[in-house]
Amino acid sequence: MPLRIGDEVPDFTAETTEGTVNFHEWIGDGWAILFSHPKDFTPVCTTELGYMAGLMPEFKKRNCKVIGLSIDSVSDHSKWSKDIEETQGHAINYPIIGDTDLHVAKLYDMIHPNASGKAKDRTAADNATVRSVFVIGPDKKIKLMISYPMSTGRNFDEVLRVLDSIQLTAKHKVATPVNWKQGEDVIIVPAVSDEEAKKRFPGGWKAPKPYLRIVKQPH
Repeated sequence: MPLRIGDEVPDFTAETTEGTVNFHEWIGDGWAILFSHPKDFTPVCTTELGYMAGLMPEFKKRNCKVIGLSIDSVSDHSKWSKDIEETQGHAINYPIIGDTDLHVAKLYDMIHPNASGKAKDRTAADNATVRSVFVIGPDKKIKLMISYPMSTGRNFDEVLRVLDSIQLTAKHKVATPVNWKQGEDVIIVPAVSDEEAKKRFPGGWKAPKPYLRIVKQPH
């Protein structure tokens, strides 16, 4: 079945570069990002894995774990990690799942359910659809899904921005406007009446339209 925002993420047990992981247990009571790759030793993904390693302090501040996945073996991941550190300047500091049997890729609807064959015999083009980002909440539900073409490097600064928005809006009854960044004004959601809004936001708000109530970001 296709996965949608709001669905509970499928649980699985898999071998990673940091040992065996039971996914739901690994997530624990925090946030998590799963980002997948079609093949080891591919150029775009090499840059992505290195950049994500550099961003890990930011994700840790947000109580968010990161885990990668690639359609190759854990031993290949370990070899690839050396190339990533050498070329990108950051050592991999999060686990990478070995998915040689495509089990997780199929669970997450990233590849055709009838796909088969040994990982070593499959090319990046065979696995092209396995290039997604999932942001998962403490409730184990999907908060964001993005899939990218192989030729376009992912924007992990954007993933960090979206995580900030999701965490803020999970705590307060607000939404974030176009191109919002941490610290900028937000929008009071329509489900909040003006009476409730006065209690929640005693400093008041701007309302160019009755349904567009702009307020300073709550903390």
